[in-house]
Amino acid sequence: MNINRLSRGVLAAVLLAASAGALAAPVTYAIDPAHTDVLAQWNHFGFSNPSAHFGQAEGTITYDPDNVAASRVEVVLPLAGLSSHVAAFDDHLRSADFFDAEKFPQATFRSTAVEAAGEGKLRITGDLTIKDITRQVVLDTTINKVGESAMTGQPTAGFDAVATIKRSDFGLGMFAPAVSDEVKLRITTEAAVPKQGE
Repeated sequence: MNINRLSRGVLAAVLLAASAGALAAPVTYAIDPAHTDVLAQWNHFGFSNPSAHFGQAEGTITYDPDNVAASRVEVVLPLAGLSSHVAAFDDHLRSADFFDAEKFPQATFRSTAVEAAGEGKLRITGDLTIKDITRQVVLDTTINKVGESAMTGQPTAGFDAVATIKRSDFGLGMFAPAVSDEVKLRITTEAAVPKQGE
């Protein structure tokens, strides 16, 4: 038996096992509502392109860079966090004409598939639910940064995403198509691994 060959084989097996163990496991981050915003923008009778913000986001992002398909996203958007910076318009958006927030106080998004889409890019497919109506939405996502936060020392991840939806698909179609049915969504989010005890 060739001892050198056996030694090399054992060494290769040890290195293979070590490298497999070194692969990063999926990390679950809690969304930071202070650094997360969902911006919806539409066209108003051809004259302007107003927007509304959806804040106070809650939820988790699980990201696995070594097995992107194992990643997942779950988000809750309380409609209490909706703001167009015009109080009367906010009240109208929350009314039964649109979101009917008293009856349906939140929107949710749950991913059903996450795919790599090029360097630093992801394609996240999921179920968006508004007013108990669920439709599939695709988020074209950019990975901004994954690493340790200089402020907290906690593992942190940041992402931006864009999507286009039809508001009429969710029972929000008043004044369409004069007021555009298509709504552009722009999302930015930061999420961190909670500290122990939090």
